[in-house]
Amino acid sequence: MADTDTDVIVVGAGPTGLTLAAELRLGGARVTVVERLAEPTGQSRGLGFTARAMEAFDQRGLLPRFGMPEISPVGHFGGVRFDYTVLPGAHFGARGIPQSRTEAVLEEWATELGAVVHRGWEFTGLEAGDAAVEITVRTPEGPGRLRASYLVGADGGHSPVREAAGIAFPGTPAARVMYLADVVGRGLRPRPLGERLEHGMVMAAPLTDGVDRIIVCPDGAPPREDAAPVTFAEVADAWRRLTGEDIADAGTEWVSSFTDATRQAATYRAGRVLLAGDAAHIHLPAGGQGMSTGILDAVNLGWKLAAEVTGRAHPDLLDTYHAERYAVGARLLLNTRAQGTVFLGGRESDPLRALFAELIAYDDVKRHLAGAVSGVDVRYDLGTGHPLTGGRVAPRALVGPAGETSTAQLLHPARGVLLDLADDPEVRTAAAPWHDRVTVTTAKPADAPHDELADVKALLIRPDGHAAWVSAAPGGEGLTDALHRWFGPVTDREAVPA
Repeated sequence: MADTDTDVIVVGAGPTGLTLAAELRLGGARVTVVERLAEPTGQSRGLGFTARAMEAFDQRGLLPRFGMPEISPVGHFGGVRFDYTVLPGAHFGARGIPQSRTEAVLEEWATELGAVVHRGWEFTGLEAGDAAVEITVRTPEGPGRLRASYLVGADGGHSPVREAAGIAFPGTPAARVMYLADVVGRGLRPRPLGERLEHGMVMAAPLTDGVDRIIVCPDGAPPREDAAPVTFAEVADAWRRLTGEDIADAGTEWVSSFTDATRQAATYRAGRVLLAGDAAHIHLPAGGQGMSTGILDAVNLGWKLAAEVTGRAHPDLLDTYHAERYAVGARLLLNTRAQGTVFLGGRESDPLRALFAELIAYDDVKRHLAGAVSGVDVRYDLGTGHPLTGGRVAPRALVGPAGETSTAQLLHPARGVLLDLADDPEVRTAAAPWHDRVTVTTAKPADAPHDELADVKALLIRPDGHAAWVSAAPGGEGLTDALHRWFGPVTDREAVPA
């Protein structure tokens, strides 16, 4: 291994980068985060996270740090409202949590675990070799260099890391502009899921006492041709034209704009350089999925990259990051483009909106769309086997000889978990060589026999909460191969538990 300053450099201290830093530390990797901004902006595009991101935070014991988030059972797809809880485990997400709060919680967590965060350090270039990658940075003290085994760009849609690595970013350019503002002291009528008007769509929702978040999407408004910041006068004018309400004299805390540009990196990995979050995919912010998808990119990547840099990974483990998350990103882009066409199209989209309203009356359609937006139906292609293989393991309480626990609690250390649901000594013996990276627990679901695990004898759960191996028969056939694939080779010394 080449001499390095750290194992992994993460560029970008947003939700994706900070989640990744913490996941890497849980896996035993040294990690350094470099962030161009000297201080957090305090601004919040995101106001919550999806059901699956909420589960991921629960898997690390983080939910208490967010207080008691408001859970929204009713959401929409393309502006058509429906109850997401028609799909077990799904909801429209945790709402009322500003992105600034999420970032503060994640940075506190990452630094508690030992991640080093350098603010005011701007990435300026990279040199990647066979054994290491070196970056140049601009710091308050002058230019500097950092050397690591791997580099991850979590630095947003304009990602300098992606550009420096030569990774293509194909997709569709922006066709329209939309506006966002946090308006003070007007007490606007809530339109939390958006309201389709004659010439566009508007949303309004209270953030705090006296502050409302508004989003204005005028029909046919082309992308801005200049790079000048949007002004509140532009936002207020668009709001008046759509709603008839004059808010031009209101105070504001934040004004911004966004577009419907849709792009995905051609690869999430180029040698020793990887991408996550907006650096890997950008899209219309429909359904509040973007930040959560980046967080889940990090949860997928963190344990794999940590295993790689600490010498515990199967040779093909790191390649599964692109294979699994690229497909998730592509599906995200598909559903956000579809929502944009339905909700933001002009009169020409009226027949499509009417058809969507008809289709969403069917529970099967509701379940499909709720699964896509909430993220709870993501299933990685891990080959043939039990139908649960590759899917996320739904949160559930467990009871066993050691007392009460839960799947989320067992995943707090970001280790693998082998659930021995049949008190099978063969299963426990097969897993013994991986005792340093897989927790073996004998237990049963507390809500059996109505649980989907009722016919399962044993279940291997990856650190990201997805099922790596599931068996409905005793004896653990195939378990050793799954342990080797996902948790790496073991030595004779490691094979004997301490």
